[in-house]
Amino acid sequence: MLEGMAGAPSGFVFTVHGERVEIRHHGRLAATLRKSAALKFLDDIERDDPQQVMARITGNYKRGNERPDRRRP
Repeated sequence: MLEGMAGAPSGFVFTVHGERVEIRHHGRLAATLRKSAALKFLDDIERDDPQQVMARITGNYKRGNERPDRRRP
């Protein structure tokens, strides 16, 4: 799928603590999901790339609509 592609998200891990899911990015806590959000997350990672799902949830991904700064050469 997207493994090995430049710009593909990486460095995310998650841990499940009862009804809570913690998502970490390079060792730092990026998001905590509780109850229904945690259950939806666990369902989503079964169907999609877990790194992509975690990047979307934490907001740590490129959306494809970024423009280069015109002031830079």
